[in-house]
Amino acid sequence: MTTNDFQSVYAFQITLTSHGQSMTTYFDKKGRVQKVEAGIMDPADSDHTLPLASIIDHTLLKPDATAEQIAILCEQALQYHFGAVCVNSYWVAYCKAALAGSGVKVGATIGFPLGAMSTSAKVYEAKRAIKDGATEIDMVINVGELKSRNLSAVANDIREVVRVAHRKGAIVKVILETCLLTDEEKVTACLLAKEAGADFVKTSTGFSTSGATVEDVRLMRSVVGPEMGVKASGGIRSLADAQAMIAAGATRIGTSSGVKMVEELAAQQA
Repeated sequence: MTTNDFQSVYAFQITLTSHGQSMTTYFDKKGRVQKVEAGIMDPADSDHTLPLASIIDHTLLKPDATAEQIAILCEQALQYHFGAVCVNSYWVAYCKAALAGSGVKVGATIGFPLGAMSTSAKVYEAKRAIKDGATEIDMVINVGELKSRNLSAVANDIREVVRVAHRKGAIVKVILETCLLTDEEKVTACLLAKEAGADFVKTSTGFSTSGATVEDVRLMRSVVGPEMGVKASGGIRSLADAQAMIAAGATRIGTSSGVKMVEELAAQQA
């Protein structure tokens, strides 16, 4: 495939290599998965390779996170060229200032970690986070209402946050908390998020009974199709974990272990 042919079909690719083998995931211009293949990377395509670091949301959401720890998070994001930092909304302004002039985005969690807040509270928090500098909003759905089958309430909750975020140019990732849901509920939540115009569906907060699984990522990708992003988060601690999630259809990885992952990848490629 020539460069022009590549660009007409794919916008970029992520290639992870290990011991001479490679796994390549191809994306269109909107970051949607188009194809996944294993083999040896074609050197002619190297200009289109997207580093692993650029799809990592470097994350610190612990309730006892200090200003010093948030500062280190931002320093690491700059050093390793992570795509974004993901923090509780209180820390957005701090991160915005620390990352000013860089390409690192600031993501804020909304209704975190339970999702059991009023829609108006989530909308206000989203507005405030965007005003403070967030360009990405990771909101938790109302899990209880989903399990109660009050789907109109869940849909409205997502739609209202999406509406205010998109009006300000921010994207929305909808956290399902998959460990608490049946497969049917996961499918329903994905469909509601897609219908509401969200940009991503996301597996987990990392604060519940378990985190992302390959099976859940694969299911979510199959439901939302190529039109949306899928973020895997919660319990992703190694390069192998990230590789498995990307192969299953994830276009974003939320993790506090990003430094370890990119260093592990660099050591393999050395």
